Amino acid sequence: MKVTGFTTKVVSVPRETGPLGDGPGAMASNFVTLKLHTDEGVDGISYAGFTSFVMLKALKAAVDSLCELVIGEDPINVEAINHRLTAWAGGGSPAGLVTRTVSAIDVAMWDLKGKALGEPVYRLLGGFRDRVPTYFSGKLWRPYNLEELAESSADLVAQGFKAMKFRMGAEDTAAKEIARMQVMRESVGPDIDIMLDINQGWDVNTAIAIGRELAAYDLFWLEDPTNHQDYEGLARIADALDTPIAAGEYHYGIMPFRYMLEHRSIDIVMVDLLRAGGITQWMKVAHMAEAYNLPVVSHLAPEFLSHGIAAIPNGMTVELMPWAYPLFKEEPKVEDGMMVLPDAPGFGMEFDDEALERYAVD
Repeated sequence: MKVTGFTTKVVSVPRETGPLGDGPGAMASNFVTLKLHTDEGVDGISYAGFTSFVMLKALKAAVDSLCELVIGEDPINVEAINHRLTAWAGGGSPAGLVTRTVSAIDVAMWDLKGKALGEPVYRLLGGFRDRVPTYFSGKLWRPYNLEELAESSADLVAQGFKAMKFRMGAEDTAAKEIARMQVMRESVGPDIDIMLDINQGWDVNTAIAIGRELAAYDLFWLEDPTNHQDYEGLARIADALDTPIAAGEYHYGIMPFRYMLEHRSIDIVMVDLLRAGGITQWMKVAHMAEAYNLPVVSHLAPEFLSHGIAAIPNGMTVELMPWAYPLFKEEPKVEDGMMVLPDAPGFGMEFDDEALERYAVD
């Protein structure tokens, strides 16, 4: 099988309120979709994205440029392709649009590799299990008031979710922050796992002070409490609190994870597929974390990253963030709080071409 061409499209999928503020495109999820075509008539699919609306044209140009370089390549050689693309485009310093672009191509190559070998990707990566825990992460944003938090979280429980994430870090007093946590726990009851994301909103001392009060509410994890590059600060928080600290989504490439692990900055390793460098590099971080006896969780892109979590023994849970779901013919299957991996080769997903046209951006 050889890559013979590609098709990219800029799309913007509307959504309800989210974490990105009021700037251009803030009420949408923005992607550059990718299809890699082959001489066997099989397509590999993926997307680059979760970037700002104003960067979409630049992202598409980057994807188009690097896709030209993979024409004639055999997707079986995905490690070599990933390495060359990163070297050519990033000069050894993967970050920003470079890594997002390489990640999209890498995911499409893994989709092709699975289809060429007739196996789902999670089996090619290790095949540790065929279903993984998942938690809902597409609601419960900071603009929600206390009543909206209570209603939305209770509705998720009624839908059968056993775990969910909400956000804090924007209130002007500690008491107001704690009030949000109290409403969440009272709304969902004692048996639901609650993840809390601060998105770097606190300084170290605030995180420790409020974090100690949050312990009474049995948090599953406290996520990104302070700046993602403050490894020592994160280590201070992790050491001071009993609640596990999750972080990692903001990092590009694999080297920052070495520093976090060495500094004992985190208890749960969260890896973003599009920033890490695709499935190829995501798996390296997962194995690195295993050497430190730490679990790995996904960030965004559940239609792809469920395969990574299912492949490894230290995969903890999948973030069910459904922002890209409208682009596909089907959604990942969830049963009793578990995401069920498909038997179909590749990632088991196909784009809905009518949806791509409907959400296309000129």
